Amino acid sequence: MDVVRLVRQLVDIESITGNEAPVGNFLYRELAGMGYQVEKMTAEMERCNIYATAPEQPHPQVVLSTHMDTVPPFIPSWEDATRVYGRGSCDAKGIIATQIAAAERLRQEGIYVGLLFLVGEERDSLGAKVANEKASGCRFLINGEPTENKVAVASKGALRAEVTARGKMAHSAYPELGDSAIDRLVEALGRLRRMALPVDAEIGASTMNIGVIEGGRAPNVVADRARAQLLYRLVGPSDKLREQIREAVGELVRVDFTLEIPFVRLRTLDSLPTMVAAFTTDIPALGNWGEPLLVGPGSIHTAHTEGEYVEKEQLHQAVELYCAIVKRLSA
Repeated sequence: MDVVRLVRQLVDIESITGNEAPVGNFLYRELAGMGYQVEKMTAEMERCNIYATAPEQPHPQVVLSTHMDTVPPFIPSWEDATRVYGRGSCDAKGIIATQIAAAERLRQEGIYVGLLFLVGEERDSLGAKVANEKASGCRFLINGEPTENKVAVASKGALRAEVTARGKMAHSAYPELGDSAIDRLVEALGRLRRMALPVDAEIGASTMNIGVIEGGRAPNVVADRARAQLLYRLVGPSDKLREQIREAVGELVRVDFTLEIPFVRLRTLDSLPTMVAAFTTDIPALGNWGEPLLVGPGSIHTAHTEGEYVEKEQLHQAVELYCAIVKRLSA
């Protein structure tokens, strides 16, 4: 199988989250044409997960999985001597191609795996949640994300917080007659930035990013509203951190926690290099698909960038690596 060619075919099908149907249909046709039993799992309207198994073993013990959706904007593929570029080349269409190639190589040796490709990972793991209700009974799930072909010892969790401040409008020439929501928000954010975050001796520190700030009416109006969106990367449970956040801001603002993805420790294999994934994955939503491992080609540092790419050498190494891991787990 020409892995590079397949990567480029996948990248050239725009599949920004919410528009995964075309790439899902492509994979359905390709896998069916290769002789797999292919199922579409409807997640939302035309958005479907793709689950494929070999007819020789419809209930495999090991399933290879990753996601089909990408972040915006769409960037078509191109390549040079050493890299494939384009949106999804690294995260995660290069991984799809290597997992299919590994499944084909294993099949030739009489070893059969499942292939599970999901929608919605970049937004809310909708596809993973749907798939979890239709688990196949496998023992191991090898999830693919850009780890530079290193096996992740853990994946940090995520806690999204929305901080909202309310104030009172007034003419900016007479600020004493109003109550600035922006001043309240700035003070609250300052307290949160100074707050010590949890640290794990093996995994490292939790982090916080202020991703969005908005508010106010006009430069000459004391602001009556302001809002910020924050994302914490977790190295443990969130319960104590939630309490600390609320205590830090007091009555200045309201804090709503709008999304949580748990921190997870993961299985590793002796002799294989390891890393810590500071990003989140579909794994917490796929608990019914067996014991998880996390590994894949590409660097997360190029994912989501305008120059996203994956090294061709890493693609070929990933095929070998997936095959080796499957054999060790099967044994």
